[in-house]
Amino acid sequence: MEQWVPLFDIFLNSLTPETEASMWLQQSFNVSSSNRITTGSFLSLLTKPIDATISSSSPPTSKRVMFIQTLPDMVQSRILSFLAFDHERFCKRDLSMLARSMLTDNQGVDFWVKRSARNLLDEVSESNYQWISGLSLDSEEQRLDEEFETLPGWLKSMASADDSVFPWLPLSPGELNSRELLGGHENERDSFTQIGEGEGENFEEVVVEMEVDRPVDAPLALEIQNMAASLRAQVLNFESRAKTLELVDEICHLCLEKGGDSFAVLGLIEPWKADDEIASLLISHLSNGIDQDDLGWPSQVLSSIILPKFLILEEPASRVLVTAVIDYCKLYQRAAEYALLFPLIMRTGGINNPLCDVVTRIVKECLHPVHVSSFCQKLLCAGEDEKRFICLPCHQCLISNELVWTESLFILFNNILNLNVKLTQDSVDLLVLRIQELAQSFSKSLRFGNFLLCFLTKCSLLLKPHKLLLADAVKQTNTLVTKTILSKLSSF
Repeated sequence: MEQWVPLFDIFLNSLTPETEASMWLQQSFNVSSSNRITTGSFLSLLTKPIDATISSSSPPTSKRVMFIQTLPDMVQSRILSFLAFDHERFCKRDLSMLARSMLTDNQGVDFWVKRSARNLLDEVSESNYQWISGLSLDSEEQRLDEEFETLPGWLKSMASADDSVFPWLPLSPGELNSRELLGGHENERDSFTQIGEGEGENFEEVVVEMEVDRPVDAPLALEIQNMAASLRAQVLNFESRAKTLELVDEICHLCLEKGGDSFAVLGLIEPWKADDEIASLLISHLSNGIDQDDLGWPSQVLSSIILPKFLILEEPASRVLVTAVIDYCKLYQRAAEYALLFPLIMRTGGINNPLCDVVTRIVKECLHPVHVSSFCQKLLCAGEDEKRFICLPCHQCLISNELVWTESLFILFNNILNLNVKLTQDSVDLLVLRIQELAQSFSKSLRFGNFLLCFLTKCSLLLKPHKLLLADAVKQTNTLVTKTILSKLSSF
């Protein structure tokens, strides 16, 4: 136990526990990926059964738990994150058993501990992870490989039909020509704004993840305009929570039941002008009990209430508003990506520190690391036509057509990498190009230097082909970490 005390001290106090723990393990025991004796000893300590007393409303009871479960939740989460980060040094079977034991424990395991355990299991498991989302975690013991080796019955029947377009695709020629494949009936489509398109240009196309159309210019009925004006006045005046909830019902009724363009109606109501307390109540209740996909109405809610507030944010956002936004984005992740994250990062003039803090929290608490990796790939590598996001016409001037690189943006990517998000090769390649271009401009920026050091540490395998290019860029900088970065590069 004594030999591991320095390692537990790292998990308790370090700002970058995964990296420091990996270096300590290497330096203290000269542990390689092929020598798992020492690492096996550490796992044995973590899984060692301990008698623990569990107190609740009932009389205290004794239960045997693993040693890791006796540690503080934060330390448990950091240990599991480290094991996922450095999983090649450990036995995959032992890591898998540890992660599954943490996930199957029903004694109030902390949310972040379970999330770290799931990430660890994702790293070491060679199967699909269907058992995680099943009704019972015990189902992971069942091996149903034969179930995935045959086609389902409905696909077999469609494949045998004579009028199929392709024998393996269950679509008839009539269905292929149906407008249902292009996003539904015309009067049910949502209207969005795409930055970068010509003013007189009309378009309609199916995007892999969403459909973005120009706003419909048809004028709203006079009755709807008058009702929207009345609601606009109520939005600016907070009387009580009950009154605000009544306002929520009236907005939903006008936008979703009276007909017309709901996005245009929200533009008339101007809910983004409400104070943070009213806005938090609106965002928390506007989608309750409404059967909508996560890109339609939820996207309009985010882009009309929260996005305008954050686009002009110069001070740290209020806690009540950020909490409401986090809870909302957890439910509607795709809406958070297209109606909040994309336009915020593409903000005219680039993001600042308060925006960086907000975006980091949304990424950390609402999105899976794989989702974040995909988001970064689209943000960095997609062309202008592919960078589609949702925004009211009156806020287009606050969003740029291209990514603006600021110190805060480098901090954001630094934070993303520290969440153990694995970037794709094309994302890494483009970041290297930007580093080359911007090294001179940020030559004295310590934040830029810290990003470079984190980038080299987290993406070392993908950066080996770029060693010389990065070395030339780093030599243009002059910060406290320049020598450390060059030393790191020399070890590639």
